Amino acid sequence: MVGEAGEGETAVSARDVVLGNIRGAIGSSSAACEEEYAAIARDYRHHGQLGKEEILNLFASRLQDYDAGVYLCASDEIPQTVAAAMAARGKHSLLRSANLPERWMPASHQFPVVDGLSYEEIDRAEGVITGCVAAIAFTGTIILRHGVGDGRRALTLIPDYHLCVVFTSQVVETVPEGFAMLKGMETMPLTTVSGPSATADIEMNRVKGVHGPRFLDVILVG
Repeated sequence: MVGEAGEGETAVSARDVVLGNIRGAIGSSSAACEEEYAAIARDYRHHGQLGKEEILNLFASRLQDYDAGVYLCASDEIPQTVAAAMAARGKHSLLRSANLPERWMPASHQFPVVDGLSYEEIDRAEGVITGCVAAIAFTGTIILRHGVGDGRRALTLIPDYHLCVVFTSQVVETVPEGFAMLKGMETMPLTTVSGPSATADIEMNRVKGVHGPRFLDVILVG
């Protein structure tokens, strides 16, 4: 799978090849393109206007609108809250990346490391637990970074259940602020999650789980 976090070098190489072909096709007009790009009007809001509590309330409201579960806790209550979220979903074991903080994991449950597992083995798992790098309140979006130590992209696309730990310091109001938090990650594989995976056909029959987990719970820590 091109873009798989465990195959980051392949993903970057493939992208470079595609972009190189495009640049070759359009000729040596890159300077002109850069000037045109710089001239694009950017008169949208670059910064939020809400207070922190309002931002967090908006984020939680968006998640609930998307049919995601929301748990609130203090930083020293993460393992208890993880256990409560898993119990509510009837989960006993969640896959994790190797660098997931040990202090997040309650001793009452199992958290096997995903490294080395096949897609089939990931698919048989009860779910996955991750952190994130940023979250956007306005769209109810969680941004996941994939790479060394952060877990393969398949980790959050294949299992049917995703439990995500989000710190209040990671939540911003607007999309531009969210992108600003990704500075330095431009070449890394990223996944954006706005609620459980769902899609609708032309007759508007909503189906969950087509492109990712059908069930999402978020633990908001602050």
